[in-house]
Amino acid sequence: MAEAEITTEPYTRKPRIAYFSMEIALESGIPTYSGGLGVLAGDSLRAAADIGVPMVAVTLVFRGGHFRQEIDALGRQIELADEWEPERYATRLHATIALEIEGRHVWVGGWLYRLSTRLDSGVPVLLLDTDLPVNDPRDRDITHTLYGGDEAMRMKQEIVLGVGGIAMLQALGFTLMGYHMNEGHSAFLTLALLRRFAHAPEDLRPGESPYNLPRVRELCIFTTHTPVEAAHDKFDYGLVQRIYGDLTDLGTVKLLAGEDRLNMTRLALNLSDYVNGVAKRHAEVSRQMYPGYAVHAVTNGVHASTWTSLPFAALYDQQVPGWCHEPELLARADRIPDEALWRAHLAAKQALLARIAALTGVQMDPDRPILGFARRMTAYKRPDLLFSDLDRLRRLARAHPFQIVMAGKAHPRDLAGKALIETLHAHMRELAGEIPMAFLPDYDMDLALSLVSGSDVWLNTPLRPLEASGTSGMKAAFNGVPQLSVLDGWWVEGCIEGVTGWAVGEDALSANGDDARALYDKLEQVVLPLWFGDRAGWIAVMKGAISKNASFFNSHRMMRRYATEAYLG
Repeated sequence: MAEAEITTEPYTRKPRIAYFSMEIALESGIPTYSGGLGVLAGDSLRAAADIGVPMVAVTLVFRGGHFRQEIDALGRQIELADEWEPERYATRLHATIALEIEGRHVWVGGWLYRLSTRLDSGVPVLLLDTDLPVNDPRDRDITHTLYGGDEAMRMKQEIVLGVGGIAMLQALGFTLMGYHMNEGHSAFLTLALLRRFAHAPEDLRPGESPYNLPRVRELCIFTTHTPVEAAHDKFDYGLVQRIYGDLTDLGTVKLLAGEDRLNMTRLALNLSDYVNGVAKRHAEVSRQMYPGYAVHAVTNGVHASTWTSLPFAALYDQQVPGWCHEPELLARADRIPDEALWRAHLAAKQALLARIAALTGVQMDPDRPILGFARRMTAYKRPDLLFSDLDRLRRLARAHPFQIVMAGKAHPRDLAGKALIETLHAHMRELAGEIPMAFLPDYDMDLALSLVSGSDVWLNTPLRPLEASGTSGMKAAFNGVPQLSVLDGWWVEGCIEGVTGWAVGEDALSANGDDARALYDKLEQVVLPLWFGDRAGWIAVMKGAISKNASFFNSHRMMRRYATEAYLG
């Protein structure tokens, strides 16, 4: 094992929290993320850098990225390779560690990326890499594509992340206060910790566990991100033993991770002292899914300077000095002059209109409101809810002309999600000449900022209670864009009707038809009349979104809660 490069030395001088995430959105040009989980991870680390929470992050390098999205003439998603060169952004680590996978030695190297912000101090991010000449060709691809391959490849990636990450941190000389698992993908790290803290055989009493379970739990923090049961990774024990190796104490592992299959979420739950959901509603749902577990609620937030457009950042610098480091100061946004706020919005909107024209050729009218919708294209997000009744949508547009802009990727294996993108394009063709619409391809961080800042209304229509949190509406709030959303995820906490935005339907489970009618009613009776008929009233809602939502739903507040309650608690 070679010595670690000197570039890691400044980060090993004090104890840190190790943050493990299968995906992290480091910057728009580095495709090591697919959606909200990765963006949340990146925002968490940017906030940690800002406020000085000592952390080190671990993920995989994913040289092949996720995928670039093109849309053909029929609205079908085409996936293209999205390779990147880590040497352009990161420094190679001179430490390598070895794992045993499928009975072979797999060598894991890595890259050091320094995540810093304009307020700076920096968080080191380790990008683990198996694409080394010494490795078997079957193993060099393990860290190539985010969420690529079959179940066996998925398990190999999770072993490299969890077990390999623990070993790499040790090889680099990090002193760690704890291990934060951002979702269950990295839960194999708990098995590595069990082995590290195993009792000596001569110290055991008959029937006593060979592992120091309380010590491992004391070190581990787990954030669960989804109430969708199918999204929690589960592996057959035969596959686990073939790939990971012989589980010498299979009985203990089954007790911790499930009798029938190894459930990564169960493993993390059972070996973490602190467990949290990502919104109050999500924590409630998680406690129902996993009875007997104490699931706390740390509602997500977004990174202030990352998700504030340039016009609004300049406005806040002038009107609310210090907002970047203390986003809670935005509670004073109600004092910003209406004219200045509207000018900033129009500048952000013009930038979005220019981008829509460049990407799609669609020319939109700056004097009409833009309804924005962008997120991962999958069934429970219901991107097609707005188009449930095209005749009513047409009547709405004749009474109050509006425009629609959408974006989002479907997972390559999510056939229903791909079909939704085709359906949206079919609606666009059917409504052509009546409602200006655009679907922007290749949704990424950069495009997301344009959308959340340039839209006039931010739509969110998930099927309750499947939206764990959602953060796009929080980003919109930093740009004075009100949200019109189903009451799920963070919006249960953030919605003050008519003050920060508007609710779609009631705070209860309902069918698609009920929510569609509620959406049309709210647009027809409240939202669009206000936009067209009462500019001062509209700007008051914009100020409410900033002063009451952006000031609270930010990653600085979120990370301070993690620091005091999870890391130091």
